[in-house]
Amino acid sequence: MSELPDWMYAPRDEGWFADDLDHLPQAPRHTELIDGALVFMMSPQCWWHGEVVDNLKMALIPQVPEGVRVGREMSIKLDRRNRPEPDVLVVKANFERKRTQFTPDEVLLVIEVVSPESVDRDRFVKVRKYAEAGIPHYWIVEEEEGGRPAVHVYELDQATSAYVPAGIFRESLERPVPFPIMIDLNALAD
Repeated sequence: MSELPDWMYAPRDEGWFADDLDHLPQAPRHTELIDGALVFMMSPQCWWHGEVVDNLKMALIPQVPEGVRVGREMSIKLDRRNRPEPDVLVVKANFERKRTQFTPDEVLLVIEVVSPESVDRDRFVKVRKYAEAGIPHYWIVEEEEGGRPAVHVYELDQATSAYVPAGIFRESLERPVPFPIMIDLNALAD
């Protein structure tokens, strides 16, 4: 068994902190921080995942209101020990070329496109962490039979700081929040 490179060892007993990710140029792309532990995307993404992420971003861009932006694979500093990197996010923030992260109060919508290695994190871990951070809308995109996407939509219940289901969408998605959205889901994986 080979030893790990020095940069992979946590700099302190409590593990990694969110801002440490900005100082790890050796880390693989799409490294996340969950509960103070580095999470690497080690398996390659399939074509379906990339197509859905790209097409979701492109479908949302013309629909966002002034001052709102759509991005992909940018991390959110939820707290000192958590900095996940969702597949797509919609933020109310100014463009800053060198920006590496957003804060939860800037995020309107987070979208995770499930891949085989991210199932548990997307369905159970991130859903709780995004809700506790106060992000108002969360979508999970699952691949169904024939490669068709199904979007599981959640809204934040302010009283419980937990997400409640707002529907499962196939074929098309139409939502009034966080702004009026209409997406042809069949076009996402063509």
